[in-house]
Amino acid sequence: MNTFDDRETAFEAKFAHDEEMTFKAEARANKLLGLWAAEKMGISGDEAEAYAKTVIVADFEEAGDEDVIRKVTADFEGKVTSDEIRAKRKECLIAAKGQLAEDPDA
Repeated sequence: MNTFDDRETAFEAKFAHDEEMTFKAEARANKLLGLWAAEKMGISGDEAEAYAKTVIVADFEEAGDEDVIRKVTADFEGKVTSDEIRAKRKECLIAAKGQLAEDPDA
């Protein structure tokens, strides 16, 4: 291989790694959001974990996080605004990225 091929392979590997980390951070942020929402709704234990999984799955409906925001907003039945949920999700994403920075395999 020549230098160009080596660089191309390295860029492809970095791109794949970055995409994987983005996916993990988004999924973890959705789980954290789900656990936060469950706590606010008075759900705990295994039921909270199960609810968090439904939030994660909701993210597969469409690109972006609006599907998650809609789901959680609907589950709160008007008690929490979508803007509050968006703000909390941003906090969750920052926390998720921090957790992955500490332990990328977790």
